[in-house]
Amino acid sequence: MAQNPILRGFNPDPSFCRVGEDYYIATSTFEWYPGVQIHHSRDLVNWRLVARPLNRAALLDMRGNPDSGGIWAPCLSWADGRFWLVYTDVKRLDGNFKDAHNYITTCETIDGVWSDPWYVNSSGFDPSLFHDRDGRKWFVNMRWNHRWQGSGMNPANDRFDGVELQEWHPDRGLFGPKHDIYPGTDLGLTEAPHLFWREGWYYLTTAEGGTGYDHAVTLARSRVIEGPYETHPEKHVITARFAPDHPVQRMGHGQYVEGHDGRHWHSFLCGRPMPGPNGPFCATGRETGLAEVEWRDGWLWLKAGGQVAPTNLPLEAPRQPREAQVYDFKGHALPLDFQWLRSPQPERLFTLTGECLRLTGRESLGSWYEQCLIARRQEESSYTAGAVFRADPPSWQQAAGLTTYYNRHKFHAALITREAGARVVSLVSCLGDWQTERLSFHGRFPCPEGEVMLGVRVAGAAQRFMLNGQDIGPELDASIISDEGGKGEHASFTGAFVGVVAHDLTGQGWQADVLRFEYDDRI
Repeated sequence: MAQNPILRGFNPDPSFCRVGEDYYIATSTFEWYPGVQIHHSRDLVNWRLVARPLNRAALLDMRGNPDSGGIWAPCLSWADGRFWLVYTDVKRLDGNFKDAHNYITTCETIDGVWSDPWYVNSSGFDPSLFHDRDGRKWFVNMRWNHRWQGSGMNPANDRFDGVELQEWHPDRGLFGPKHDIYPGTDLGLTEAPHLFWREGWYYLTTAEGGTGYDHAVTLARSRVIEGPYETHPEKHVITARFAPDHPVQRMGHGQYVEGHDGRHWHSFLCGRPMPGPNGPFCATGRETGLAEVEWRDGWLWLKAGGQVAPTNLPLEAPRQPREAQVYDFKGHALPLDFQWLRSPQPERLFTLTGECLRLTGRESLGSWYEQCLIARRQEESSYTAGAVFRADPPSWQQAAGLTTYYNRHKFHAALITREAGARVVSLVSCLGDWQTERLSFHGRFPCPEGEVMLGVRVAGAAQRFMLNGQDIGPELDASIISDEGGKGEHASFTGAFVGVVAHDLTGQGWQADVLRFEYDDRI
């Protein structure tokens, strides 16, 4: 039976869209490049990654963006014979200011070349575009209040200053009056507004309660688009905040779609917590779930009853079995499973030679600018991964290796380098230290010359590195590589990755080759 989550491993903030019998979900990518993941399905069970549209500098340049900045909460829609994508590029995370810039791009095909963007505004994040029945387009976003302390529309969280609406046109931009249409409920942290129309009502879906265990989908409605909007009789259509023992938690932030067959669905963000040494943690980050909903008395309700989306989905299509993945890098394009960090200039970070993935060492694992780190998502709580390297670092200032990575404060790495003329594998971590970014070293181990394979075995909260199939170093805390590690769930919003990395701290661009990469989470 199909089960939640339907998109596993770091696929948060799902925007849900249907075109005929084709379904699409767009999710946030934050500082990972190219920006926005779009998955496609025709049965709502099996989903395939088909596009990352923000793939050039004109659309996105995140060099200098902080961890968990970048692309927040995209909105994907279909109108006028084309797809429309709204996205936010967040340039600041900590402190009172956000500096969140909102854009729109469009394309006739989901996997085509998307247009250079229209800049819209910078007043908040999580915007959406609503195409009304009369052809008018409305831009909807939450408004960020940098003043705080009782000055906002919502007394529960005055930084989240309500939802605003303004008309938008490709030739005119924003025009006409702004409308404050919804302040949110007493749960607060009201964000991710999406409008839709049905049977004489405008409905407004929002996310509330933050990205952690109080998360929720809230619904409101109005007869006129400018409001005022009344809140759902139960406030929240989907939430797990009152069901702490449910295996899927953090339910919130989604979008409604009516299926081609007359059934009704709502996507939602979620996480799968598991025990860790410092409390529960979601090894696979924030993921995407799906729930069947129904209409009663003009309101949406979960068809299964209550507010907690079921783990099992009432869908009969068989789920394709998971398989081990082996990437030999023989082609001239990076396999779609992989991304890199921030830069619209991948040619400075890596090349595909036709026989290998060639890494060009740039800045350190702690950089916000130019990092040679190419990685794929962790999709289950336990997995094994490994890579075959051909690397001859001249000194301790150059290194290449395997990393389990969340951000610059939360990672483990096994790095091939040189110490006193001898090639070694050095194990290094940053254990969630966001204040000093202090590194922890776990030993150096002799590394034979020639090609070597570095591997990692992760089982829940424990991980161990391997060299040519043999364990090296101590057992490490894998729960660090999660939202909950370090500063905690409300300070970091991405997910766990495993991949390859190279640095050259002399700035000379030393290179190393990766001949093969393997990933298997069928454990």
